[in-house]
Amino acid sequence: MSDISTNIGPLALKNPVMTASGTFGFGLDFMRYGDVSTLGAVVTKSVTLKPRAGNPSPRIYETPSGMLNSIGLENPGVDYFRKKTLPMLRDTGVTIIVNIAGENVDEYKKLGGMFSDKDGVLALEVNAGCPNVDLGGMQFGRDCGVIAQLIEAVKGATSLPLIAKLTPNVADIAPIAKAACEAGAVAVSLINTLLGMSVDVRKRVSYIKRGVAGLSGPAVRPVAVRMAWEAAKTGVPVIGAGGICDVESAMQFLLVGAKAVQVGTSNFTDPTFVFRLPALLSDFLDEMHVPKLSSYIGSLKTS
Repeated sequence: MSDISTNIGPLALKNPVMTASGTFGFGLDFMRYGDVSTLGAVVTKSVTLKPRAGNPSPRIYETPSGMLNSIGLENPGVDYFRKKTLPMLRDTGVTIIVNIAGENVDEYKKLGGMFSDKDGVLALEVNAGCPNVDLGGMQFGRDCGVIAQLIEAVKGATSLPLIAKLTPNVADIAPIAKAACEAGAVAVSLINTLLGMSVDVRKRVSYIKRGVAGLSGPAVRPVAVRMAWEAAKTGVPVIGAGGICDVESAMQFLLVGAKAVQVGTSNFTDPTFVFRLPALLSDFLDEMHVPKLSSYIGSLKTS
């Protein structure tokens, strides 16, 4: 049986399968479908300083091979999460990565200071890529200097390792990924959703109340794989995400250099898939006669 453990900088995971923030809630609702402790890690939905109601409906719309969403970081706020949700999630035995989001650098810094390894949290994922909010979000992930300032600020407030979740809505992801890690992030996760829009030509309105929204699902996978490859070539640890719906799509990210993968939209279409994926990855490597995942990661032939 192949060894599918992986290391993302200083983070050691028993397997490379993670959940993508915003697609798995806080993990508790999915316990009916499988044992969350068997996953490499659960990345929580975004946690903000204050409770957020999210964007008005309609805020989800299915597209060809994908989905538009404009949830708007709906969550009960950090105080509720720390007091009520985190203890229950910790009791499951799962490896926990908390995604944090703020409207400005100071909010991110405050959030970072509220978590430590004493909470049973492995790392923080700094959301610098959400396209569905007016303040914060992807504006932090579009500029090397800004992402560096953000990561440095959060790093100064917590001892936990930081993962920068980046937006794909940029001209060149490589320098931004490198800037995030040079500022103190141990890895980058990408991609967040692509900006998209779909309209009703009879009613003459957008299918999403807010107009534009984040596009995810298999439709974005080629873009996501390309960006994972570009970022990994700079030498930064990468967590790949975008349209993973079967074992081969997950292996694409690993082959181009990602150290782990995040399953997102598939959690809506088949909530059992993420629980089955670790075994599927192991079987794939056995079939390929590859004893260790680490020897497959980044082994794409370029000539």
